[in-house]
Amino acid sequence: MSRHQLGMLIGMSVVAGLLFGFVELAGEVMEGETSAFDKSLLLALRDPLNPDQPGGPWWLARMARDITSLGSTTILTMVTVATLGFLLLLHKRAAALLVLVSIGGGGTLSTLLKMLFDRARPDLVPHGDQVISASFPSGHAMQSAVVYLTLGALLAQFVEGRRTKAYLLTWAMLLTLVIGASRVYLGVHWPTDVLAGWSVGAAWAAFCWMVAEWLQRRGAVEQDRPEATAGR
Repeated sequence: MSRHQLGMLIGMSVVAGLLFGFVELAGEVMEGETSAFDKSLLLALRDPLNPDQPGGPWWLARMARDITSLGSTTILTMVTVATLGFLLLLHKRAAALLVLVSIGGGGTLSTLLKMLFDRARPDLVPHGDQVISASFPSGHAMQSAVVYLTLGALLAQFVEGRRTKAYLLTWAMLLTLVIGASRVYLGVHWPTDVLAGWSVGAAWAAFCWMVAEWLQRRGAVEQDRPEATAGR
């Protein structure tokens, strides 16, 4: 088995595992099996003397609101547009189209899943951010996973060295994790909403990565690796 085939096999296993986890979690949520877990964890993040207030120092809530904005539609759109412009400047039109389809598809999937499950937002505590859509899965958690993991994997192909690649991917994962966690801290999502968003978002990002690898090997998408551009 070649290195590429092994990578694809691992990628398929990761996607399947994440989707299985999402389906199992969604089933338990719809049956109400996660209610006690959701409520206990949500309340654990509040001030024990005043559950209407988030726990911790005053600046932590402000920081959470700043972090949560990194997963908003506005910020994710700006990041995506900037990336598309960067790829177009490098004359990588097929890669730009792939990024657009990947991120646009992830956003559409998030909307459809919210409509399908139509779970109510938490009502135990005041919301620390404005919300207008259903709760499951978390759109911030899912779309930040789609955008940051996809772009992290893309940027990793422009640099050499395992440490540098790992640095980019680590930051992509860290952003995804803290954005999702901020939604629970602000009381606008149940913990299982965020877990579901992470699962399906990461699965979508991994699937798109596999498609990109396959298309690159067929020559349908420009090679982004440094060695492909070294001779230019």
